[in-house]
Amino acid sequence: MDEAQVLDVGRDAVATVIKMGGPIMMAGLVTGLIISLFQSLTQINEMTLTFVPKILVIFASVLLLLPYMLRTLDAFTLGLFDKIIALG
Repeated sequence: MDEAQVLDVGRDAVATVIKMGGPIMMAGLVTGLIISLFQSLTQINEMTLTFVPKILVIFASVLLLLPYMLRTLDAFTLGLFDKIIALG
C-alpha cells in the first residue's frame, strides 16, 4: 500500500465522519441558537435551560438519521474492504 492509497483511505474516513456527525451537530447548534435567542429575548438566564432541549433534539436526530448513517458507514466499509482485497 503506497502513500496515495493511505491518504485516500484517510480522506474517505474523514469525509465519512463529517457526513455522519455533521447533521447531528448542526441540529444541536441550531437548537442552541434558538434557545439562546429565546433567553436573550425573555431575559431568562437559566444555564440549565439549554441542556434538556439539546439532548432531546440530538437524540431525535440520531433516531431519524440512523438509516442514513448506517448507509454511509456501510458504503465506506465496503469500499475499504474492496481496497483491501485489491491489495492481496
